[in-house]
Amino acid sequence: MNRLARTGGTAEILRWLAGRAEGWAGLVGPDGRVLHAASRTERAVVPDVAGLMAEAAGALTERGARTYVLDTGVHTALLFPLSSGDPDSPVLVVVTPRPVAAGLGTLLADVVMPLSLCRQAETLERRRRRVDLAESRGREAVLHLLMTGQLAVAHQVAGALRPRLPDPVRVCVVECAVDDRDQVARICADVDGGRSWIVRCPVYSRHLILVMPARGRDAEGGATTDEVVAARVGACVVGVSEPVPLADTATGYRQAFHALAVARELPDRHARFGASPDSALVVGPEGRQWADDLLNPLLTHAPRRAQDPGSQELLATATSWLAFSSHATDHLKIHRNTLAARLKLVGELLGLDLHRLADQAALDLALRVRATPAPACTPATACVPEPAPYAPEPAPYAPEPAPYALGGPGAEGRVRGLDAVLRRPAVRDWAEGQLAPVGGFEETLRTWLRCEGRLGPAAAELGLSVPGARKRLARLETVLRRSLLRPPSARYDLWLAVRSRDLPVA
Repeated sequence: MNRLARTGGTAEILRWLAGRAEGWAGLVGPDGRVLHAASRTERAVVPDVAGLMAEAAGALTERGARTYVLDTGVHTALLFPLSSGDPDSPVLVVVTPRPVAAGLGTLLADVVMPLSLCRQAETLERRRRRVDLAESRGREAVLHLLMTGQLAVAHQVAGALRPRLPDPVRVCVVECAVDDRDQVARICADVDGGRSWIVRCPVYSRHLILVMPARGRDAEGGATTDEVVAARVGACVVGVSEPVPLADTATGYRQAFHALAVARELPDRHARFGASPDSALVVGPEGRQWADDLLNPLLTHAPRRAQDPGSQELLATATSWLAFSSHATDHLKIHRNTLAARLKLVGELLGLDLHRLADQAALDLALRVRATPAPACTPATACVPEPAPYAPEPAPYAPEPAPYALGGPGAEGRVRGLDAVLRRPAVRDWAEGQLAPVGGFEETLRTWLRCEGRLGPAAAELGLSVPGARKRLARLETVLRRSLLRPPSARYDLWLAVRSRDLPVA
């Protein structure tokens, strides 16, 4: 009984009892509801538990009996309260064929204590899991607020949890086996000393997200937390962002996710995001004005009914969908039909066809520009990337600019506005920095973008099998140090970079 209590708990003890009694064994609440049950065979007689409890109620409660035996003619029912002094305590019920085996009553009396302890331990474990789940959901909510730029509300919610939100931060994404995620989270907390926010990713079941202090102390031997975790957990992969302000947590997450794609191909399974400015930082005041004009119908949207989504919900939905694609339902905790209806409304308000990569890239840029504080760089000296270590090879051909057609009122002006932004010298420099490493993969990249980022049509146009095209794009991920095949994907930035390069100089 002690071995079963340690290894299998209540269920195993009841299964063992049913075998010894050659019948049925179960735990029953005082209202007659079966809490746990086991039988020796599938054809074992299932008793009328409610009738047994009703008949035994007087003996077990009013007279305080420690046991009750009821002979039904063919079977004998034995009832043992787990706690004689508690009227709400469950009752152990065993139904066995007549005659009752010698020593069965003594055996049941002996099993009451370990069974009671098992049930208490299992109750405490369920409560602990509920507390852990509540804390996990709270941390997930804070991360969601940070990702959508609601910094003040995030600080308020985080005030009830520990630790305090750091600023600035590095965002770290740890990929591990699903079953190991809780253990890896404990290792991260131990290595980090409890200074980071550790969140189980609501979208990818194999990911942990760490929001770490950007200038935290070293962990072991001068190594940082992310390096120690990658070295200590043999099967995990770690990607880390650049230092970013807490308000730019969404940017940090994208960087960490891109670094994760690179880390999968490295022997030490660890990578940090390379220096590369965000496209939202190089668009200048013209880009900020273009983004405001594009998003204005969405920002000023007033729902007709109280239950309809407002502008903030629609903004959060669009941001999540652009980052996580169909996984946005897991991120936002909404049904896929709700997601589709909101996206349709967003497209109608903005005059965009969100099935097209060009429109997705435009909306993604506008949302990022709006979420980014006024850039530190001046309009004349926008943030530009470091010079490439080698001059980018010229494109093997100079295609005409890809068409960018939008519907809805004012669409033509918005198209011209985006092209004007992409012609800015700072944006062209940014585009060259993005495309410099592509080299011989340029045809693959252009074909993939032309096919709306879909693998099957791109493989057909390239004359490759789908696995062959996927392998080529995986190599391109390593070259670019960005994620392409899994969202958040760099395809929006790459579309903008290719469009900027292809536009003729005004």
